[in-house]
Amino acid sequence: MIILLTAAIAPSLALFSYFYLRDQFAQEPSRLLFNSFMYGAVLTFPILFTQYVFDEEGVFNTVFTSAILFPSIIEEFFKWLVVLIAIFRHVDFEDPYDGILYGASISLGFATVENILYLLEFGTDIAFIRALLPVSSHALFGVVMGYYFGKAKFSSDGGVEHRWLFLALIIPFMLHLIYNSIVRYNDNLLLGAVPFMLFLWWFGLRKVKQAHLLSLSHYHEQNSRLP
Repeated sequence: MIILLTAAIAPSLALFSYFYLRDQFAQEPSRLLFNSFMYGAVLTFPILFTQYVFDEEGVFNTVFTSAILFPSIIEEFFKWLVVLIAIFRHVDFEDPYDGILYGASISLGFATVENILYLLEFGTDIAFIRALLPVSSHALFGVVMGYYFGKAKFSSDGGVEHRWLFLALIIPFMLHLIYNSIVRYNDNLLLGAVPFMLFLWWFGLRKVKQAHLLSLSHYHEQNSRLP
């Protein structure tokens, strides 16, 4: 059991550590980051329960809707909603890069619990592929979501906040939809998924770099206002 839990949790810790250590501006309050992770972990159960009920009741009559579209939208919507309600207006959301950390933390909380449940059912033989694909993809969906939340909160033009909030939902959803489609319909999982994962890493790290630049600009602006 200890080996299984270690295999399930280690990828999330490694990914979060990577994004956390890239924060050059401030050390985030551990409580809020921990809470964000726990929000994502708790979300796993109502999301999986809802998916199970919909499947059992035959709400959807196509594989695309039940296995690809619905999981993509419900998972990203609830993660987005938690960030919006619990994190976005929080006083400790201090600069654009914070969005990266909180978005990744919530996503990795969800991915960790989901990973534990999968490994309990299928064993540690799938641990590597789970770390490479689902856990990494969830982390990067969270990074992208968090980037746009950072843009929404710290954009100099307050009138575009709603546009950035919309993008914080729709872009991770579209990425998740493409990922689910590739995994579901591609016979050779690695051959189909690896090119998309390479793109997703490039896209996510690009958002990390952009968030750093936005945070640098934000702190310069804040310092310039000091007497």
